[in-house]
Amino acid sequence: MMSDRWEPAAFKARVDEVLHHFVAQEAEQLWAIDEVLGPVAEQLEAAVRDGKRLRAAFCYWGWRAVGQPDSDALVRAAASMELVHAAAVVHDDLIDDSPLRHGRPTAHIALRGAVGRRPDDVDAARSLAMLVGDLLMSLAGQLFATSGLPAAYLARARPLWSLLALELIAGECLEILRTGADPDMASSLKVIRYKTAKYTVEQPLLIGGALAGAAERLRRGYSAYGLPLGEAFQLRDDLLGLFGDPERTGKDDADDVRGHRPTALLAETWRLAGDDEREQLRAVLGRHDLDAEGLDTVREVMRRLKTPDRIEAMISARVEEALDALHEVDAPAHAAAALTALAHSAAVRLS
Repeated sequence: MMSDRWEPAAFKARVDEVLHHFVAQEAEQLWAIDEVLGPVAEQLEAAVRDGKRLRAAFCYWGWRAVGQPDSDALVRAAASMELVHAAAVVHDDLIDDSPLRHGRPTAHIALRGAVGRRPDDVDAARSLAMLVGDLLMSLAGQLFATSGLPAAYLARARPLWSLLALELIAGECLEILRTGADPDMASSLKVIRYKTAKYTVEQPLLIGGALAGAAERLRRGYSAYGLPLGEAFQLRDDLLGLFGDPERTGKDDADDVRGHRPTALLAETWRLAGDDEREQLRAVLGRHDLDAEGLDTVREVMRRLKTPDRIEAMISARVEEALDALHEVDAPAHAAAALTALAHSAAVRLS
């Protein structure tokens, strides 16, 4: 059990224990069906091995801010948010053909060894990874439903679960449809909002609040805090993706440029760029054979235009907006303190 003082490491340990035990049981069932499913079971467990557990934390404090006490059942329900994230990560890496996550091969890369040497090994491994992601999303619903919370509490949150899935998929689809198009800030921000911002902060808060019976005014406050903070989280991710240390991020720093993805960082660069600079960008964006020199060209253009500084300013403005909204929320002091600390954890980070 936790005290009213926010202890991130202790909370993460509780969520990790729930996730690792729950997923290990499901992995054992796969092994029991047939040993050939072993690599699939291993990727299921690998999907929950790492993480800051921010989404679970926002769900937890969405509950506590209503005035509800600490609860092991609530922690189990909150942990289901991390399975949603794990599913989204597996699918996102598959869609983007990303080779690394947390410094390890992504599921569709790791599963190539499971299919052996055959003409369709790459496609077969991708299919297996897709199914791992599907199973993780299914398990998220299962963990939530069997968390131990009263059925009436769970029923209050069920519509939000449906909305979470719809908006997350809408965001992924928007990113696919916008990839390769001329960069545009409005389009990029819409992708950010639906693909990441909502399911990272706003929806976990709202689900935690719904479980606790939050009043309408508090729910509005959660959205006013959660949406700008979720956007700040993804804007930071965009910056780290290109300018961060791959040793810390555990990702390939060329992913966004190679994929010509609709990031706000690229959209702002494009807006500020002159004809010559746009030609430089066109020469490298979307190139599958992108090398270090091409990547440095993009970074040099961005630095010259001070785009990273502008994105930093956007992050700061959104964090300030979120914290201003939090001050208007009538939440207990310990919940407000935790949500303030979480805002800085989400937006000011190195990985």
